[in-house]
This record gives sequence, C-alpha cells and structure tokens, in this order.
Amino acid sequence: MSTIPARVTATEAALELLQTLRKKHGALMLFQSGGCCDGSAPMCYARGDFQVGDADIYLGDLDGEPFYIGAEQYEYWKHTQLIIDVVNGNGGMFSLDNGSGRRFLTRSRLFSDDEFDQLAQLPLQCGLHENA
Repeated sequence: MSTIPARVTATEAALELLQTLRKKHGALMLFQSGGCCDGSAPMCYARGDFQVGDADIYLGDLDGEPFYIGAEQYEYWKHTQLIIDVVNGNGGMFSLDNGSGRRFLTRSRLFSDDEFDQLAQLPLQCGLHENA
C-alpha cells in the first residue's frame, strides 16, 4: 500500500517565511482564502486572530502551524494537493506576510485516483483543531 499524501504541503521558501513570521508574531495559523478582496491566497494569522468555524476544514500542519480551508472552497479543491509556495510581492491585506516583500501563493497538483481513494477513506476534521 502506498503512503497517503498530505492534503497540504509547503515549499522550502514557504517554510522559511513561516519561520520568519513565527519569530516576529509567535504561533501562527493559515487559512486558504476563497476569494473576494485577496483572491485565493493562503492567509497567515497569529494564532487566535482568526476564528475558525465549524464548517472550516483542517487540512494539516505546515511546520507545526495548522492550515484550514472553508468547506465550500474545499469542495472545489478536494481533488488536489495544495502546495504553499512564496513569490515576490505584497501579501493579502490582513495576512502577516503583507509588507514583507514576499507573499504566500497556492499551487496545486491533482491527486492520482489511488491517492484520492485513500484520502476519501479518512474522516475530515471540521472546526478548530487541537493545535490552534
């Protein structure tokens, strides 16, 4: 049996930016924005500054920081692995990466049929996760 893939992962550049932000702001959490003002950028907050709702889905941790997505947005992206990366530019207005000259960016890849079937067997965790 193959290894079950992570629903969310990060590039080295994203992990480095998380470490920089954590040194400045303490424990963090991330939320995959579903649009509106900041498009579909992953947003980074000091832990506790963003209220996770019962319909938000915990996808996993990035370097120990919990990552969430809204249930409606998850339905669009459930067939993909989210790969959090960093590019030059300004972050979302309310995201802690704003003003750093770098911003988080979501890339993705489709899960194989086998990977998706494996993930479909696992329960989704909705609402606030124990690390948050």
